[in-house]
Parts: sequence; C-alpha cells; structure tokens
Amino acid sequence: MGIGRFLFSINKNRTRVGTPEDRGRVVRFHPTPNQAAGAYRRIVPGIIAGAADLDPAAALTATVAGAGFGLSVAWVVLLCFPIVQSVLGVSARIGHETRLGLVSLIRMHFGKTAAYTIAAMVVAVNILMIVADLMAVSDALSILVQQAAMYFPAVVGFTVWYILNRVGYDKVTTTLSAIALFLLAYVLAAALATPSAIELAKGIFAPKFSGQPGYIMAVIAVFGSLLTPDVIVWQTSTKRESGATFHNEESRFGCAVAVFISLSAIIAASHMHVADPSSMTARQAAEALSPIGVLGPPLFALGIIGSGLVALPILVSSLCFSIAEAAGWKYGLSKAPWEARGFFVLICFILVFAVLVNYIGINTVRTLYWSQVLAGLFIVPILFFILWLSNDRRIMHTVNTKWDNFWLGGAVGGMIVANLVFLWSSVL
Repeated sequence: MGIGRFLFSINKNRTRVGTPEDRGRVVRFHPTPNQAAGAYRRIVPGIIAGAADLDPAAALTATVAGAGFGLSVAWVVLLCFPIVQSVLGVSARIGHETRLGLVSLIRMHFGKTAAYTIAAMVVAVNILMIVADLMAVSDALSILVQQAAMYFPAVVGFTVWYILNRVGYDKVTTTLSAIALFLLAYVLAAALATPSAIELAKGIFAPKFSGQPGYIMAVIAVFGSLLTPDVIVWQTSTKRESGATFHNEESRFGCAVAVFISLSAIIAASHMHVADPSSMTARQAAEALSPIGVLGPPLFALGIIGSGLVALPILVSSLCFSIAEAAGWKYGLSKAPWEARGFFVLICFILVFAVLVNYIGINTVRTLYWSQVLAGLFIVPILFFILWLSNDRRIMHTVNTKWDNFWLGGAVGGMIVANLVFLWSSVL
C-alpha cells in the first residue's frame, strides 16, 4: 500500500476496529526480514510527524534559546524525547481506534465549550506559526537566491495551496522531508563548535538554572516547539482517515530525528552569546552554522525551506481540522473540494491571510519564538484531554501503558509549574 493510501484512505463505516481480546493491551509491530519494504512505509508517517515537529519554528526556537542561554536549556530537549514519543503515539492511537479527531472527541465527551476553547487555542498558535513559518521560508529563499524576501510569500502560499488542493500532500511529503534533512547541518556545526566532550556533557547534564523570566520563557518555548498543538491534532485527525493498522514505531524515528537536530541547534548556537536573541533575523540565525564555513547559510536555507514546506500544510490543515470539528462541518484532505466546501474555502482564506500579513514587516524570528511560547502555554489543557481520553475504556479499545501515563502526567504537571513560574516572575 502506498504512503498516500496509508495516510488518507477513509474507513467508510467508521466502526471500531480490533477484537475484544485487544482490550487492555498495546498493539505492537514486529517486522521480519521479508517485511523491510512494508516497515519502511510504516515508518514514513513517523518521519513526517518528526519533520513537522522540526519545522522552522522548532529549528529557529532552538537556535534562539541556544544563542541566548547556551547549553543551560539543552536538558529540556532530552526530557522532551520520551514525552513527545508518548504523546504522538497516544494521540495517533486515539484517532485510529475512535475514527474521530481530537476536537470532535472533546466536543462529544466534554461539551461544545471545551471543544471551542481547545479549537481556539490551536487556531491562535497555528495562525502565528503559519505566518511566521511562511516568513521563514521566504527569508530562506531570499538567502538562497540572493533576492529580497518580499518576492516570495505569495509564491510559498500558492505552493502550499497547490500541495493541499491539487497535488496531494502524500505525493510530495517524502521529497520535502528529504530536503528538510539538510537541517542535519546543525549536527556538523554542533560537532565543530563544541570545545570538548567534557564541557558539552557538563553543560547538558549539570546546567546552570535561572529563575529569570527570559530563561523560563526559553524553557517553555523549547518544549512548545517540540510538542505543538497542531501536531497532536494532525495525528488524531489523519489517523481518523487511515484504515491501516496502527503501529507505535511510526512516531519513534521521527521523534529521535526532531530531538537530535533540535539539541544540535542549541549546541551550535551556544557560541553566539546574543544579548537579545528574540530580535535576531533569519540571516543572523543562519550564523549558528558558521562553523561549517561558506556552506552554512545555503544549508540552513535549504533545511528551512524543506521543513517549512513539510510543516505548513500540516499547520494549515490542523487549524482547519480544529475549526471544522468544533463546528461539526464535513472535512478531510481525502474528500473532494465540493464534498467539504467550507473546509477547503477555509484553507484558502488562511493562506491568503498569512501571505498578506507577511507584507506588514514583522520580525520573523521573534514571531516564531513567541508562537512557541504560546504553544507551551496552551499545550497543558490539550495534554490533559489526551491523557483522559486515552485511558477511558468506554472510548478506547486499548489504554495507555504505565510509562505513557507517567510521561504524559509528568508533562502536564511540569508545564503547569513552568507556566506558573513564568507568569509569576513576569508579573513581579
């Protein structure tokens, strides 16, 4: 089965899958040598989710945090790995088993007010990220072709619209994900910028914590950049449309790639020592790859272009998924435009709005950074609903493992504390 059918084929009857014997246990995949090609096709969706996590917002947020606070924020990325893996796996399982999106489930079990609130949070974060990611891709094209960035927002916006409405996201995702992997240049830059393995280990595992608002904000932003609400909505909503068997391995490889490159970006930028990193431009952020030499800026630009064109369709779609689910519209990327007119009109409206905002002249990096801070603040109630729904046997065939509950519960508690400390320190 091709990746397109795997991601977007519709289960027409929307009945529950599995047997009574499946209750209480997690479905796992054990490949044999003869299943190598099939295993690859199963892992690709995980790479897609990882690439979405590694959008320009994530890459630039890690760069900003590293430039401002050095290795003292690197521990957040390591802590995020098991959390992100659990959240992506659990949210995908929710969508697969219930055949419903996250907002639809919240609307059904917690009421319209809760659904509208979560949808509003996703919309707020996604709007900021769509605008800023579109800016980032335009800036990256400007770096690559040495032309003014103002020429590219409309081109990028049309490209995203064409992917979603005409080409089909599944047909171009593999190519775009491959381009996004140019961000692996951060790994080389990190290796060249690190003075010694001992100093690196000391900076990561014995960090200098700070109670300053800027540091707490950087912690929240890094966490939010790796676990944005749009990825969770995307996982549940696309699995709702998928008739294939769910495999938890899908999320693991993507998580590892996203976390590894994010950590490398922090390490590579730690030598910059910028006083006000949130005021950086995309060209200044590209200097994190200066240890590589003249190849640094073009590799940075290619990575941002690839990751942005992977992430933007997901951001736009998950925003429209949230609104459609909250309003009870027909929706889905597998549907023809005339079957879900409101959904596809909304896609067009969001992209036109994002392109127009790009001509106002706001700072790309600052907008991206604040979008991730907002994502870190809003992720708490979304994780709470994920934790509740995934453990309700009236909704799910299989409930969470104890480790899934440990990491999800820890993420909720930890982010509540971080958000309260940030708000308290900002006020005082």
